[in-house]
Amino acid sequence: MKQYFDFKLEPGKKLEIEEYEPKEAQISVIVPFYNDEKYIEQTVNCILNQTYPYFELLIIDDGSKEEKSLKKLEEIEKLDNRIKIFHKENEGLAATRDYGAAKASIYTKYLMFLDSDDLIEKTYLECGYWTLETNKEASWAYSDSLGFDSDTYTWNMWFDSEKMKKTNDLVSAAIIRKTAFNEVNGYELKEKAVNEDWNFWLKLIAKGKYPVHMSYYGQWYRRKEQGELAKSKENREKSLEIINNTAKTITKKVEAIQYPKQDYNYDKIPDVQERIVIPEKKKSDKINLLIIVPWMITGGADRFNLELVKRLDKKRFNIVIITTESNINTLRQEFEKNAKVYDLTTFLDQKNWLSFVNYIIKKEQINLILNTNSTYGYTILPYLKAKNPEIPILDYVHMEEWYYRNGGYARDAATYASVIDKTLVCNKGTEKVLKEYFNKDEKEIQTVYIGVDEEKFNPQKYNKEEILKKYNLETNKNTIISYICRITEQKRPFLLLEIIKKMQEKRKDVLFLIVGDGNLLQKLKSEAQSAKLEESVRFLGNIGKPEEIYAISDMTINCSIKEGLALTSYESLSMGVPVISSDVGGQAELINEQVGKIVKCLQKETDIHNFEYTNTEIDLYIKAIEEIIQNIEYYKNNCRNRILEKFTLNNMAKEMTQIFTDTIKNPNIKKIENAKTLSNSIDMLKELICINLINDTGKIIYESELYQKAVYGSIYTNSNYNYKFELLKEKLWKYPIWRAFVKTAKKMLKRN
Repeated sequence: MKQYFDFKLEPGKKLEIEEYEPKEAQISVIVPFYNDEKYIEQTVNCILNQTYPYFELLIIDDGSKEEKSLKKLEEIEKLDNRIKIFHKENEGLAATRDYGAAKASIYTKYLMFLDSDDLIEKTYLECGYWTLETNKEASWAYSDSLGFDSDTYTWNMWFDSEKMKKTNDLVSAAIIRKTAFNEVNGYELKEKAVNEDWNFWLKLIAKGKYPVHMSYYGQWYRRKEQGELAKSKENREKSLEIINNTAKTITKKVEAIQYPKQDYNYDKIPDVQERIVIPEKKKSDKINLLIIVPWMITGGADRFNLELVKRLDKKRFNIVIITTESNINTLRQEFEKNAKVYDLTTFLDQKNWLSFVNYIIKKEQINLILNTNSTYGYTILPYLKAKNPEIPILDYVHMEEWYYRNGGYARDAATYASVIDKTLVCNKGTEKVLKEYFNKDEKEIQTVYIGVDEEKFNPQKYNKEEILKKYNLETNKNTIISYICRITEQKRPFLLLEIIKKMQEKRKDVLFLIVGDGNLLQKLKSEAQSAKLEESVRFLGNIGKPEEIYAISDMTINCSIKEGLALTSYESLSMGVPVISSDVGGQAELINEQVGKIVKCLQKETDIHNFEYTNTEIDLYIKAIEEIIQNIEYYKNNCRNRILEKFTLNNMAKEMTQIFTDTIKNPNIKKIENAKTLSNSIDMLKELICINLINDTGKIIYESELYQKAVYGSIYTNSNYNYKFELLKEKLWKYPIWRAFVKTAKKMLKRN
């Protein structure tokens, strides 16, 4: 997974301290130091930049002699009153950490050890603090890690205490419960560079202690040619002797709490935030915006979320992102450039999610909430409104989906209308459905077109010949038609295959490029091969740079059975490439007769899994392709102007900013009154959240197992997880709807 990380985005390059009211420190961050002025400032910065401010930073100088290093420490001590510098005789890393632990405040509950050249993401302390506060029996918390500097890689291993006896799969940095640290007497090593971290974890395991494994990349481990790891390899014989002796003291297997996982079993939803020390910010005039989304991947809805966050003026907005479904969040770094990001699935049990959202609302002084495509987000909106009547709530709906819960998120927008100030949609078609089918008040709906980055998707920036060579597409074909999307049922890729077959019969000068990945890709490739379409189609996979494909295309094609308003259509037109699209969602609002063709969709949405298509529909696409080929320059000349008229991302951001500002200034009074009524039913609202969490059991298991398979190569469960799930199945098996759901989920897992 290395490819989606930008290893240049190291934390701590700049000092960005937020001001909070002072309170007693909860965490002692201990940084051993020895003649290393080159990196210490960045390490200190990344600690001071933490979103959880209640820590003390103890820098323990292990007998440095270099004048530059000692002077650097003097400068650093003046940066913040939470920093304390201690000097001692040189004894090595383990002894220095033990010394630091002894100097920690008696009031702190947790210790965190961080080497003077390593880094942590800005939410690391906050997530670690929360996960240990809500997992009272766990002794330490750690995250996945990124290697950087002389080598770059991702490090994410499933915790296995038996394997730990032979192999160190843990990272060096962690937040440790102070009582657990003291119980094993800390590191207790006088030797230098002997895998002291590994030995310490084994000591904890020997006492039956277990960790929480947070499944996001929170730590950056600096790889240097002459670092402690290199020295440990030189001392391998002595190191292994120490490790083996400690490993022999482990008498039983220890299981960690590892996220993401399904763990809800009708537990009462607690108010955990009441025992959390909540940071208090100084008041500001900013719009403090909480955005709730399912994940941060490369889909159209996710791109909209990202582009919105990027373009909001940070002088006017403070933005917090909460995600609610497990995934490999390939866009997380991009979001983190513009917002604080918390993936609830990576560090909290589901029963504690609501408490964390409450905590964020109070800590960040949230005064506006936007939910977009998060089922859990919709579930908690009535509760949030009841608790915070004055906070306006908006949602953004990308399309209605009749094959998904008979309406999808459009249905949610209507269901929770009593607490939503305004629903924003990306096309007039969805606006009409909300009004006419779901009976939502038309005054509470507004279309905001997403648009496109016209500077990025500018044909003047790309060389067609170079790109053709890059993708080995030097060809004698006169026309290139691109199909750029997820290869899933919604996009009807097998309709495209029928179009290619018929087009190949008519003419030999057309090449189709299929760009994307998805659950139907392999089957599509197989059927294309069986139909002998090799001369007419190329599969390029998920290339990450669709702009290059537009640059070599003569037109793009969209066969979807459902769209809101496809991002690829915006991008294609911005690149001067005409679009042929099915007449679904808001496609016809963008694509007119000057820039492409709209083709009637002759299949019902509920038939999304039926891959048989009529000749009539296939012929409509063939006719559209022929008409564009015959007048290609006319269409190309109109495309980009269509975008520049009103479909740019900057236009979208301006409109959304105005809506946010107006909503805060003039909140919907009716919703405030509704909230006051709901405030008498808090327990009922919590119970409805419980029911929704139970109903999502199969979905969460499925997503968690997909994550495990993608990241660790296998599906892992622990006995506690299995025990809870078996009890849950036993209780629910009597319900036919549950039996049907489990059978469907098993089929999905088997297919994937």
